[in-house]
Amino acid sequence: MIKGKAEEAVAYFEKGFVCSQAVFATYAEPLGLKPGIALPIADAFGAGMGGMAETCGAVTGAFMVIGLKYGRVHPGDAEAKEKTRRLIKEFVRQFKNRHGSITCKTLLDVDISTDEGMKTAREKGLFDTHCPKFVRDAAEILEKLIE
Repeated sequence: MIKGKAEEAVAYFEKGFVCSQAVFATYAEPLGLKPGIALPIADAFGAGMGGMAETCGAVTGAFMVIGLKYGRVHPGDAEAKEKTRRLIKEFVRQFKNRHGSITCKTLLDVDISTDEGMKTAREKGLFDTHCPKFVRDAAEILEKLIE
């Protein structure tokens, strides 16, 4: 099952969606959110939070999945709040164990928030060589955490 979801997420990415969309859309529909709603929501988080090269989109996509599945619906639901935060922290721990960071500019070793950095990333093919791995790993980690 892990491989199926991971490959589905990578397929979204390879179609041209950003990493946050790829991860979130893969899990959104089984959790009751149609892709036509999930994709535009997640689009704003791509390229490190709206192109700012901050938190990786694969990571923010995973955060949204965890929130969609376990997040609070009622403000006083301390149990849901704690579970969501615990899962977020565990996701980050596992992602950092694999990649050393959750920050886009660190993961790519270039600041894609600048024109020069974006040009360098494209010339080096970083979005083709690095980002699919981040998407795949985020999906694999998620699959284990939310089963």
